Amino acid sequence: MDMVTLGSTGITVNKNGFGALPIQRISQEDAVYLARKAYKAGIRFFDTARAYTDSEVKLGEAFDGIRTEVYIATKTAAQNAEDFWKDLHTSLTNLRTDYIDLYQFHNPAFCPKPGDGSGLYEAMQEAKAKGMIRHIGITNHRLKVAHEAIDSGLYETLQFPFSYISGEQELELVNKCKAANMGFIAMKGLSGGLITNSAAAYAFEAQFDGVLPIWGVQRERELDEFLSYIDNPPRMTDDIRAVIEGDRAELCGEFCRGCGYCMPCPAGIEINNCARMSLLLRRSPSAEHLSPAGQAKMKKIEGCLHCNRCKAKCPYGLDTPALLARNYEDYKRVLAGEVKVQ
Repeated sequence: MDMVTLGSTGITVNKNGFGALPIQRISQEDAVYLARKAYKAGIRFFDTARAYTDSEVKLGEAFDGIRTEVYIATKTAAQNAEDFWKDLHTSLTNLRTDYIDLYQFHNPAFCPKPGDGSGLYEAMQEAKAKGMIRHIGITNHRLKVAHEAIDSGLYETLQFPFSYISGEQELELVNKCKAANMGFIAMKGLSGGLITNSAAAYAFEAQFDGVLPIWGVQRERELDEFLSYIDNPPRMTDDIRAVIEGDRAELCGEFCRGCGYCMPCPAGIEINNCARMSLLLRRSPSAEHLSPAGQAKMKKIEGCLHCNRCKAKCPYGLDTPALLARNYEDYKRVLAGEVKVQ
């Protein structure tokens, strides 16, 4: 069994974290069932956030009565101390607990520090002194903020996208965290569903000490795949290397990771799915993509205002309007039967 310790936090768990973002899309009953099944099978680290609609509520029900046996990480996107306290109290209520194991600033545009005028880090320190949180972390999609957080020495963990289609810049963060005795939580280990070989994804992440991937699942069969790796973890082999190299050749470069930080769109475009539809059609085919509802979503691209708000907010520097246009043209060719995707 692969185990990981999250830096100075002392949190030690098997190398399978449960990312609760997808469970906002399924029923309360199904979400509670999946979370409890994960717990019973040995998963102990569960990541959620105030921004994930009702995910905290679902985890709160799932862990009622066994709270001390799991580690819960949640997040606040507050911009000031007043909202920080509102978020924290709401999270505690939703999660049916009186403490959070790891409380994280959720993708802030800057690195909160004492004396920066926001009052955020001071609030975090006060919450920790009161026993309401036990460890302080930060999540981000921006390399600059991530480096600043590591250099500051103020944080015990960094949560950042990291998968086998990441580049040298992300790997530098992993190594820098290890040197600073910071835990590294790898989000988007499946790159938003574009990586379809879970064994290859696991084998890649398992190579790095101090890295805890949080796999987002919303179906039991997906959970079962990762549960099977607890006692039989995949290792890097020539076959898995070939899978990784093939995916890197197809996916590395300019593509939408589906993070959603470009949203909302003033034209109502579901950018985080529409801007990567070409890849979804080929790598995660679903009848829903080409359904009347799917077509209506893609048609909204015709109403793009070219305001460039999405482009300005993209943490990966993508030309989002151009990416939407290319995906829409490809989509229309698929609908017309000019391009076969399955």
